[in-house]
Amino acid sequence: MEVLDNLYLGFSHIFILENLIYCFLGVFIGTLIGVLPGIGPVGAMSILLPATFKTSPIGSIIMLGGIYYGAMYGGSTTSILVNIPGEAASVVTCLDGYQMARHGRAGPALGIAAFGSFIAGTLSIVGLMLIAPPLASIALRFGPPEYFSLMCLGLTILIYLASGSIIRALMMAVFGVIIGCVGQDAETGSPRFVFGIYDLMDGIGLAPFVMGLFGISEVFLNIEQVLKERNIFETKLKRLFPNLQDWKDSAMPIMRGSILGFLLGILPGGGAVISSFASYGIEKKISKHPEKFGKGAIEGVAGPESANNSATGGAFIPLLTLGIPPNVVMALLLGALMMHGVTPGPRLIQENPVIFWGVVASMYVGNGMLLLLNLPLIGLWVQVLKVPYKILFPLIILFCVIGAYSINNSTFDIAIMLIFGVLGYLMRKYNFEGAPMVLAFVLGPMLENALRLSLLMSDGSFLIFFNRPIAAGGMIVTILMLISCIVPVIRKKREAIPLEEA
Repeated sequence: MEVLDNLYLGFSHIFILENLIYCFLGVFIGTLIGVLPGIGPVGAMSILLPATFKTSPIGSIIMLGGIYYGAMYGGSTTSILVNIPGEAASVVTCLDGYQMARHGRAGPALGIAAFGSFIAGTLSIVGLMLIAPPLASIALRFGPPEYFSLMCLGLTILIYLASGSIIRALMMAVFGVIIGCVGQDAETGSPRFVFGIYDLMDGIGLAPFVMGLFGISEVFLNIEQVLKERNIFETKLKRLFPNLQDWKDSAMPIMRGSILGFLLGILPGGGAVISSFASYGIEKKISKHPEKFGKGAIEGVAGPESANNSATGGAFIPLLTLGIPPNVVMALLLGALMMHGVTPGPRLIQENPVIFWGVVASMYVGNGMLLLLNLPLIGLWVQVLKVPYKILFPLIILFCVIGAYSINNSTFDIAIMLIFGVLGYLMRKYNFEGAPMVLAFVLGPMLENALRLSLLMSDGSFLIFFNRPIAAGGMIVTILMLISCIVPVIRKKREAIPLEEA
């Protein structure tokens, strides 16, 4: 009964007109961003982050969260119709979704993607609602040493799962911690890394940092490319509702994808991308007709689309209960809440139940809105796909400049955004990942604070991280993972030396 009472509290706030508008704007913009290839939810949330500063904390996270799971819905449209993923989690949908469209089954492909996403999203919200409160009550027993070890572990897992060089990902994480230290020391008030620049005394703002790193760099990267015309596969979108056989083929993939995505979404570094690929691999492995995959198997659409949407719900659990973001999107949400004076963590449910249960209720409402938006407005999304990039990119830069300036009415923030825009462009050109840097930037001050408090508790002894069971477990796993990252690189260099000498 307590869960139902809390859910009633959440719905009583989400059905306020202002919050309903934020929810609608979030899922609508998220779907739009998912449809437009190249921008992605991280870039969109970075650009729109300043717009949430004037809103309430609950309105801010409702809108930003809606952009995140809305993009998972919209990404399937481009994958199926254009064979171009709207965002990374929809890459695998191209394999069978586009083939279904070429065989005249674009309607059922889009339909099962929408229904599967709705079912998976709803199931993940139920999981969030049931798992988060007891996990938060356990986490209340955590002290600074436990938090320090968990944050180290989260960063290390993200580095370990980096798609490129692990050493480069580790470098980006260290760089992110250094950037997070810019400004006045929280304890002593002494300046750090400001180099005599007064504007840096308050540190580098999250909004200019992420807008440059993801928004501006995306424009720079695409300007230099010769953009081919996007040929949308011409087909009549009929029979959007899957038939009985489609449902029989898709029911179990949807359920498996929902559970798998939810569990992987909780893990640091897991998220929607890994979930969708894992779901596709499992469905192909257990299928009685694996030869159909890649040729238009509806299971290859239902499973991954369910998994990537379910992962978004799972990702909220470590953020809201432990205050630890499992991916870069959740890091942005963490930063947005902290800017509003709300600290996610074990005490959030007790001290700010309206925010937690309001977010849960908004996800129920948002998933319903997405189902209503995606099926009737597919024709509109097809037209949006035809917007030329030469119009789209100047608008992105304009929104970024206005957003950066509007935070503090400072041109210095615009300069910071442009500097990180150039840096983000160079990073992407040379395969340096931005996600570890952003996570380290957001977690850096929290890591430092937890470290200081831990050392105060132990009179300066680092053994406190190994005397307490949870902290010791986190630190041991962190050290082992870092060793497993570095040892293969050292071995390769040693093996290469004799060959060069020869």
